[in-house]
Formats: sequence, C-alpha cells, structure tokens
Amino acid sequence: MTRAIRLFVLIEGAAFLAAALTHFGVLIGGYEHQMAGRAESVIGIVLLAGLALTGILPASTRAIALVVQAFALAGTFVGIFTIIVGVGPRTTPDIVYHVCIVIVLVWGLIKTARTSDKRLRA
Repeated sequence: MTRAIRLFVLIEGAAFLAAALTHFGVLIGGYEHQMAGRAESVIGIVLLAGLALTGILPASTRAIALVVQAFALAGTFVGIFTIIVGVGPRTTPDIVYHVCIVIVLVWGLIKTARTSDKRLRA
C-alpha cells in the first residue's frame, strides 16, 4: 500500500508542476498567469518534498502523505476561489484541471486515510 500512496503523491506533484509550467508558458503558450504558476509550483514542490520524505521516513509515509495532500487540496480550493472571484485564470482548461485535481486529491486522501499503519509495514 505504501507504493500506492507514493504513486498518488507523485502523480499529484507532477500534475501541479505541469500546470505551473503551463502557466509560465513553458509547456503550452496562451495560458500564462504568473501568480497561478507560482502557487502551483509551491504545491507541486511540497508534494514532491513529501514524496522524498516518505523514502527517508517510511514509517511516517501515511502521516506525510495526509499532510501534503491536505495542503495541496487547501491550495486548490484557494485556486478555485480565485477563479470564482475573477482574480485567477478562468479558462476552460483551468476549470477542468481544478475539478480533476480535486477529485484526485480527495481520492488520494481517502485511500491514504483508510490505510492502516499495519498495512504500510507489510
């Protein structure tokens, strides 16, 4: 189960860094938004730092994953709020991304929360 938790965190971190690179105009042009790119960079780095920590502190994998995924979900809700109030980017891809990443983050949090520490050690 440790692999599944780490895979969730890896995919989430990569998704945020891809979104950041898009908002910085590196991956796709036309969707530049510096503030969104910065926020997504921070979230992606926190997720990947958490992933690294799970390798250093394997006994704390569950706790680390819960913390970094909750941080990412909170940050995503801030992003959704900025879209609603008109400060953040309001393109269709941004809205679709936010909906999809919320689903992935909630799914990852549920899977992680339902995993007992005993199953992680097995």
